[in-house]
Amino acid sequence: MTDTAQTEKNAGWGSKESRAKLAKRHRSEKIFKSLGLGAIIIALCMLTTLIVSITSKGYTAFVQTRFDIEITFSTDILDPEKTNDPEVLRAASYGSLVRNALRSEFPDVKSRKELRALFGIISKGANVQLRKLVMETPELIGTTKTVSLIASDDMDMFNKGYIERDIPQDDRRVKDNEIRWFDQLDSKGAVKTVFNSGFFTSGDSGEPEIAGIWGAAVGSFYTLLITFVIAFPIGVMTAIYLEEFAPQNKLTDIIEVNINNLAAVPSIVFGLLGLALFLNVAHLPRSAPLVGGLTLALMTLPTIIIAARAAIRAIPDSIRSAALGLGASRQQTAFHHVLPLSMPGILTGTIIGLSQALGETAPLLMIGMVAFIVDIPGSVTDPATVLPVQVFLWADSPERAFVEKTSGAIMVLLGFLVIMNALAVLLRKKFERRW
Repeated sequence: MTDTAQTEKNAGWGSKESRAKLAKRHRSEKIFKSLGLGAIIIALCMLTTLIVSITSKGYTAFVQTRFDIEITFSTDILDPEKTNDPEVLRAASYGSLVRNALRSEFPDVKSRKELRALFGIISKGANVQLRKLVMETPELIGTTKTVSLIASDDMDMFNKGYIERDIPQDDRRVKDNEIRWFDQLDSKGAVKTVFNSGFFTSGDSGEPEIAGIWGAAVGSFYTLLITFVIAFPIGVMTAIYLEEFAPQNKLTDIIEVNINNLAAVPSIVFGLLGLALFLNVAHLPRSAPLVGGLTLALMTLPTIIIAARAAIRAIPDSIRSAALGLGASRQQTAFHHVLPLSMPGILTGTIIGLSQALGETAPLLMIGMVAFIVDIPGSVTDPATVLPVQVFLWADSPERAFVEKTSGAIMVLLGFLVIMNALAVLLRKKFERRW
């Protein structure tokens, strides 16, 4: 073998230098894989920590403490004239029924200070609870019945273990006499922990034990409905025009650049735009889902347009050429062939855009949807709030009971977001076409 052939052999794949380079490349690939795996593990750990933290604080919001109290529905208090007039029954003093029942249950409590503390173990929402019960069943008047009354927020926190009885009295909100009354009721089996249906069926309240998310959930529904009705058709039509009909010139280039820039604009800027345009100029009702939906539609439009354009662009040109070759017009090609085939991607982008809108707070704060709203909105023009704003309001409240309400509302909001994103994945999997 000549010296030249030997040199070429030594310089080939089997050479020491080549093996060293190959080993280095394999080592670099392993390091890159390890870094990627490490990043995934760190992200999963952080996500798990977040979910566990929220769940550990919020799962107790779905249960509620109640006291079984024997209530005498006194005729003298509820209907002294015995008219059965609904207006008379509605205006009766149901708080007196609760106070009389507690006096009978704890006859040894005499001083005004202790009586005030005793009456405080029952929620103020018990008055509304008894009124609703009597209005639905007037036959209760003049009878005595054991009713499961809502406990106050402090007693609820104590029953759930958030307030410890072993610490000094001055360092806890529940005092020794209240603990004694609680233990007395508990010994009789009158303390119950039940599913908190009111959390899902009630509106907001200043009393944390009766505050619920239904008003915010309805407000979110109306707001997202307006957002979808406005943003979806405009976004899809814009995408179709830009991809299928618009000429390539400086004007369309400027439009495309601005659409991409608007997708990166901070959401609070859209809130300022909504404040100036819909409230100050159009004079639409403040704090209404109509204004919130219009504002979020402006914010969601760029996302829907970009997603729709990407879905339309992914349709092979052969589809267009075949339709045009068979005599279809450009409009028929776009709406009868391209749009149906791109609809899975468009719907996926739309749902993701709506998910982003569902979690927005800053734009809605600018248009006044941060107001304290007790009533459930009945239309898109009624005052309302949304779930993220409700979380913001509860997080700013000093009561300990609102901490679990905040975490519980976050869990519900995350549940909605997971469902919407899962729906986007299912739609894409179901209607996806492979070319």
